[in-house]
Amino acid sequence: MSAHIKAEKTEDSSRMGRLFIISSPSGGGKTTLCKAVFKHFPDILYSVSYTTRLPRPGEKNGIDYHFISKNEFFRMIESNRWAEWAEVHGNFYGTSVDLINNGLCVGKDILLDIDVQGTVKIIEKYPESITIFIMPPSIETLRMRLESRGEDKKDVIDQRMINAKKEMEQSYLYQHVILNEHLEIATQSLLTLIESCRLGLRV
Repeated sequence: MSAHIKAEKTEDSSRMGRLFIISSPSGGGKTTLCKAVFKHFPDILYSVSYTTRLPRPGEKNGIDYHFISKNEFFRMIESNRWAEWAEVHGNFYGTSVDLINNGLCVGKDILLDIDVQGTVKIIEKYPESITIFIMPPSIETLRMRLESRGEDKKDVIDQRMINAKKEMEQSYLYQHVILNEHLEIATQSLLTLIESCRLGLRV
């Protein structure tokens, strides 16, 4: 479903927070779009994911990710501290169940920046989630974006492309798909969609 929609008022007057899930393949522009969301809606709570991978240049612990050891990650699995977790490219990623439950209960809207397999797990537990997939204009454009970063070797990019194709093929799982061909248009589409949902409009 496109973000360019006609909205109509719903009858839901619940004070519970809303859970927004945004996914895209690596290089799809998700990080840039999420930053735009937080700038426009500073009261939205961001669920910072946990990961066992090493920080990339410029990344800060507690802001980009919570960087933890594999031992700590596995201890949190055993104590049921994850709303969802997955292994991606040999590293583990997880979403805190406490942050989600505590935030929603006090009426906070929360944004999750997770992949497709994480989304599937989250909507099993939180079926009212609003799911949004950021679609790159083409697989070729995606490769060019990844190569221009200069962060990964060719074999890593090749693997990311394989994963990206699988994720793009699963975009039908999402309620909304936004094409990120022109950043300004994609940003406005995303902000309009989120604002409509926060106002209680059916989109």
